[in-house]
Amino acid sequence: MGRLSTHILDTVRGKPAADVAIDLDALEPDGSWRRVKQVRTNADGRTDQPMLAGDELTTGTYMLTFHMGAYFKAHGLAAEDPLFLDLIPLRFAVADAGAHYHVPLLATPWSYQTYRGS
Repeated sequence: MGRLSTHILDTVRGKPAADVAIDLDALEPDGSWRRVKQVRTNADGRTDQPMLAGDELTTGTYMLTFHMGAYFKAHGLAAEDPLFLDLIPLRFAVADAGAHYHVPLLATPWSYQTYRGS
């Protein structure tokens, strides 16, 4: 059964990023974006459930938007105005709806990295 999952690691503090809002959007055939889900990370920096699972996950293009600016401010990690990184969008494609797509975010107030995990 296919699924989409994510987690966030705060690489400045060396800890999972808890209570971060994440938006999931899907690209429609007409080029518009459709909001699929909004969630928050738990104490382990993960979502309590997969972002999508089973029939919810279809082939196509998706975007996860991580609301990191509020998190950085809440933890005293960013004082700039405006912040260098506030919303971090990750656009990716699902080619095999039966596979597990894990799209994590490793972030600081000045940089981020992602990869396709397992």
